[in-house]
Amino acid sequence: MVVPFNAVMAMNQARTGVLMASGSMLCVQAGLALSLGLIDHIGVEGAAWLRLTWAGVLLLIIVRPRRSAFTRTTFLTCVVLGVVTAAVTLLFMAAIARIPLGTASALEFLGPLGVAVAQGRGRSRVVWPGLAAAGVLLLTQPWAAAVDLVGVAYALGAAACWGSYILLTQRVGDGVEGVNGLAVSMGVAAVFSTVVVGPAVIPRVTPEILLIGIGLATLLPVVPFTLELMALRRLTTAAFGTLMSIEPAFAMAIGFLVLSQAPGVAGVVGIVLVVTAGIGAARSGSRAPVLVDVT
Repeated sequence: MVVPFNAVMAMNQARTGVLMASGSMLCVQAGLALSLGLIDHIGVEGAAWLRLTWAGVLLLIIVRPRRSAFTRTTFLTCVVLGVVTAAVTLLFMAAIARIPLGTASALEFLGPLGVAVAQGRGRSRVVWPGLAAAGVLLLTQPWAAAVDLVGVAYALGAAACWGSYILLTQRVGDGVEGVNGLAVSMGVAAVFSTVVVGPAVIPRVTPEILLIGIGLATLLPVVPFTLELMALRRLTTAAFGTLMSIEPAFAMAIGFLVLSQAPGVAGVVGIVLVVTAGIGAARSGSRAPVLVDVT
């Protein structure tokens, strides 16, 4: 059987997007695991602020975004993306300070799950996100502990921001050449997070913590956000949103390798379900190539 050239190109594009998204999730979880020691010194909001600030500074220095790369609309979109990026990070950190990580992760996943359902087509619109949701519940088991309502509110706010982040990142990737848009959005995220939590955190920061922050910012969020931007140029938002369900599986793997946290039977079943959902979403989730208009 001869496979049409366009179909081969679509499969290759989807495969590349999946690898980029997977690399992003791996970096995120590794960065979170390595941030635990930092959280002990400057708190969860301090760790989030330090990563966002260094990421903004590094990207602006390295990329040096050109004014000609933006239209008024794309620049404003980058600004909104920056605020949303800072918000999802700070809200999730505030959530895990009040409720178990598993509960927060399950609630936050409602964001990309909502995008997958809203943007999907046909039977896959419900099948793969539904399978992913079941897997995430088994992985995180949010019913295993009491829940703080304020923490739940923070996690739901992070979910809304995460869904918006996916849609905005794809729009920025389509409208701005290279990673110019990412550099601007991360610069905005750095400023926004400094205004919100900087006054409470900066007095606790030492020169040693600042240096550690450079390495952590590279691992999370510079590398993963860059990979996500490129992945969303190759995948639909529905496929990408479903693929994000694999992140708890990465979290469990990192927890086992770095923190010696062995998964139970439910966790193993959950991993199988989310990986299956991710593969199913990726097979039909490629996008047509997008030409960037910078005029």
